[in-house]
Amino acid sequence: MEKKTIYFLLLFSVLGLLAYQLRFSTILGVPSQSFTFFQFVGPVGGQILSPVLGVISVALVEAGNFLLGGQPLDLTALIRLFPMMFAAFYFGTKRKEIAAVPIAAMLLFWMHPQGAQAWYYALYWLIPVAAFMFFKDNLLARSLGATFTAHCVGSVAFLYAFNIPAATWTMLIPIVALERFSFALGIAASCVAISTALDYALQKTRFKAPKLDLRYSLLKGAATRA
Repeated sequence: MEKKTIYFLLLFSVLGLLAYQLRFSTILGVPSQSFTFFQFVGPVGGQILSPVLGVISVALVEAGNFLLGGQPLDLTALIRLFPMMFAAFYFGTKRKEIAAVPIAAMLLFWMHPQGAQAWYYALYWLIPVAAFMFFKDNLLARSLGATFTAHCVGSVAFLYAFNIPAATWTMLIPIVALERFSFALGIAASCVAISTALDYALQKTRFKAPKLDLRYSLLKGAATRA
């Protein structure tokens, strides 16, 4: 990996770690855990850097936050390590295999006794499939797909880990709609803001950056800068 690539990987990781410290909302049913503004920033590295580097960036942020926060490595903490990695990969990839993740999550949800009673909850995960298959060039649709990919991974993990009752999943349906649409708007806005800021900085400094996908920069002529 080139030094320039490492610099930008670390830059995204630091940005993500800072966003992790800003609380957005409490996770319903898990009052000790919160969603943070990392939900907005986390997937963006998959777009601007690459899907693989986006996943690595998320992993570095999760590890850094764990070490700095001094939180116990319990089951909840372990589960929360992975959903955003899938979101980052979804947000940046063009590989159709990513659609298998929400489909597999739906099947696993329905196979669980509690999930089977609230089978309609898992229909949310048709969103990332449809977004990828039909609207993959639309930023908001891809943002929705990314956040619902994280959602399906986390939901299935919590279901099997804690046997969450069907009534809880039913109660969560309207909350999830508002929550995930908010996250999607945040992801899209973060992608535009970070792309524009990087594009501006690169133009002003003439720094020879690695290949970056800045197609959502608001500056003219930005698509891919190297």
